[in-house]
Amino acid sequence: MQIFFVLLALFFGIIIGLTALSYAAYWYESANRNPELILQRFRPARLGLAGGLILGEAACLMVTILLHPTGWFNRKAPSVTRDQTPIILLHGLFQSRACWWWLRLHLRRQGRSALYAIALPPWKDVEVLTERVAKTVDTLRHRHGVSRVHMIGHSMGALIARNYLQIRGGAGKIDRCVFLGAPHGGSKLAPFALSPLGLLLVPGSAFLQRLAAATWPECTGIINIYSRHDNMVLPAENAFLPGIPNEELTGMGHASMLFRPSAIRRIIAHLEETPP
Repeated sequence: MQIFFVLLALFFGIIIGLTALSYAAYWYESANRNPELILQRFRPARLGLAGGLILGEAACLMVTILLHPTGWFNRKAPSVTRDQTPIILLHGLFQSRACWWWLRLHLRRQGRSALYAIALPPWKDVEVLTERVAKTVDTLRHRHGVSRVHMIGHSMGALIARNYLQIRGGAGKIDRCVFLGAPHGGSKLAPFALSPLGLLLVPGSAFLQRLAAATWPECTGIINIYSRHDNMVLPAENAFLPGIPNEELTGMGHASMLFRPSAIRRIIAHLEETPP
């Protein structure tokens, strides 16, 4: 048992170290864009914010990593009644369906039990993954007699949702759509991604340009939720999405947005808004 706790502490230490490195890159990018930040770096408030961001993000990331294998197994499909709108959850790069467990819990408490998380393996092509999403949407609509579904995408999952919504004909099939912590403009950390999908996230990639040039469907209610302190989307403004409503959060990193109450409240509020 003692060895277990030692290994757990070592694992958490590694996660903290990697998270600190990502925030070092965040600081480097921010300070070069705004040199005045250099004069504030040792102020207690700044140090406290940095420490809180690193520890909070490391804790959330550790939870998602430990639970990752549980997302490999298919859950029993929930029943859907005609008064319910199914919700499709699309996880990010190198995550699994397990990352949604906390949001699932809150959605169920709101009476939303028709939740479907799709597995998006990082070794698959983006069009293959988008086709997987399209098939799931059509299956739910035809099997349960619903006209449209809701969709929530985190990180790379949000870009797959955009690809389906803007380019692959999903406009009339999605009611409400939430983008969470998405690198709409790419990320300068993308070259470190050990996946072909990482190439799509390089700022200025053909994939991102194609999404940026596509029109937004008027029949779908869309919101983009992002954090000013996202440690994976660099620079942070690349998470902003012109042309649709944006909501900026603070004090949380990339994985933390899956757990923080303010992010979850905004997601639920958007799902409860009157459709367009």
